[in-house]
Amino acid sequence: MASNLAIDPELLETALQVGGLKSKRETVNQSLREFIQRRKSADILSLFGTVAYDEDYDYKAARQRER
Repeated sequence: MASNLAIDPELLETALQVGGLKSKRETVNQSLREFIQRRKSADILSLFGTVAYDEDYDYKAARQRER
């Protein structure tokens, strides 16, 4: 899918230097991958503290093997 985007040239140049990639296309694609990964990670972090657990569960007992 071809797209014409108005990207801030200073941002793109900085991203090229920081990322060390060879082309603008690679830089934009890598930036989008990292953006998506960061957003998905933030969604996962929002789940912390929301999972109910059984306070009586003995994880050490569950580790014991029957002999």
